[in-house]
Amino acid sequence: MKQTRYESGLQMLRQIDGTGGESVIRSLEDIAPDIGRQIIEFAFGDIYTRKILTLQEREMITITSLLTAGGCEPQLEVHINGSLNVGISPEKIIETFIQCIPYTGFPKVLNAVFTAKKVFAEKQGKNP
Repeated sequence: MKQTRYESGLQMLRQIDGTGGESVIRSLEDIAPDIGRQIIEFAFGDIYTRKILTLQEREMITITSLLTAGGCEPQLEVHINGSLNVGISPEKIIETFIQCIPYTGFPKVLNAVFTAKKVFAEKQGKNP
């Protein structure tokens, strides 16, 4: 039996973002449950399940997109964690951010680096 968009999206969300992604969806339940459903069905069910890019490539694109947009540190935190979950090393995440300096500038890159520092510390069970 073929999975629905919601089922495949939820499976992908759990694989990439684990409890962080589920926490975001739960936080929307009492105010905007349709947004949570769209995140699961569209972003994770339709986009993340496509076959051409790997999950690592998708997460690298996602974290650089969030960095570039700026002001997305809560979402960046979730996707830095997701990047680690799919096997991207902390060093590669930081190098990805460094690559963005000429195009987005130091302030956005510094915000992303400090967000990464927080996530890395939490993963190691330390206070950032």
